[in-house]
Amino acid sequence: MAKPQKSYVCQTCGTASSKWAGQCGGCGEWNTLAEEMSAVVTPFRARHDLQGGGQTMTLTSLNADIPLPERLPTGIAELDRAIGGGIVAGSAVLMAGDPGIGKSTLLLQAAAALARAGNRVAYVSGEESADQVRLRARRLGLGDAPVELAAASSVRDILTTLGRGPTPALLIIDSIQTMHSDVMEGAPGTVGQVRASAQELKIGFVNSERVMRESNLAKAAQAKLEAEFGKREKELRDAAAKLQSAGEKFEKDQPLL
Repeated sequence: MAKPQKSYVCQTCGTASSKWAGQCGGCGEWNTLAEEMSAVVTPFRARHDLQGGGQTMTLTSLNADIPLPERLPTGIAELDRAIGGGIVAGSAVLMAGDPGIGKSTLLLQAAAALARAGNRVAYVSGEESADQVRLRARRLGLGDAPVELAAASSVRDILTTLGRGPTPALLIIDSIQTMHSDVMEGAPGTVGQVRASAQELKIGFVNSERVMRESNLAKAAQAKLEAEFGKREKELRDAAAKLQSAGEKFEKDQPLL
């Protein structure tokens, strides 16, 4: 069992010494050192004691009169309200929701609005090719927006590419579960990979379901897409019905042939 360690502390200035001395080496006073028993320091405690060895933080008052960070509006009022008034420089937001709810559509609209306002916007897709994103933008009437597109899933490649040019005002990663970080083993989408990629890209969180419920612009875009794909689905059903009818007629007339 480890024994308590002895130390001699000056009662005037607080200087500690491992040996007793008649004169304090800190303040020069005589006969001020008193013996004190320090806590037991074991190898485990020395390794896991987090009360030392770090950097001192600067604490500020909650009511301090300091300028608040500026926010960059996305142009979509409901989205801006959900994220506190706009995008803060250096922050990150994770858009979450059920598949098909319209996350990519909403993000593409925000990207186009910011790009048209003169901001550099980069859209990196890990699920679709750049051409697929471009086609969706054209269907939404956003094909003329100067958004920079790329299809990639490597976090290192993304950060390397963005680090060689002007910093974009907005970077969209679609989606985080398709990203892969080479600092962590595992396939994309695993818990470790998502955490590593999120840490490197500094992801925060906001739930998009509220945005989709309240955003009139997102609802209109979603209705437009549903109408377009609904029309295509009806055409496919009609074609399938015609083929089925022709097949039944052929089987009926086959004995006569």
